[in-house]
Amino acid sequence: MTQHPITPPPELVKQWRKSAPADAAVNNAYERHIANCAAQWGADIELDACCEWVKSKQTYWAHDELRATRRPKPPSLKEQALEIVRGTPVNSAGLYSYEHVEIIRRALEQLDD
Repeated sequence: MTQHPITPPPELVKQWRKSAPADAAVNNAYERHIANCAAQWGADIELDACCEWVKSKQTYWAHDELRATRRPKPPSLKEQALEIVRGTPVNSAGLYSYEHVEIIRRALEQLDD
């Protein structure tokens, strides 16, 4: 049997098993964790192959643009906190949610005194 070119190495699968959530037996969390890890890994391998193909066509600028478009960086803690303060509606009592307060608190903790 021929192995598909995008097949994770056994060491990586072992690493995914070890990193499964503590509640792995509940609600198929173990299977979902492994599936999510495998899907992300496979997508990253495919993106790398696409970027290499673009580079081979001597349009290097497109390689960086493709990677940035397909794997955007998540917003920083500062950006998340600013978004909350600028636009998130507060609850009926005029307060932020616990999750919003935690994001703002963590962002403030990163500031220098």
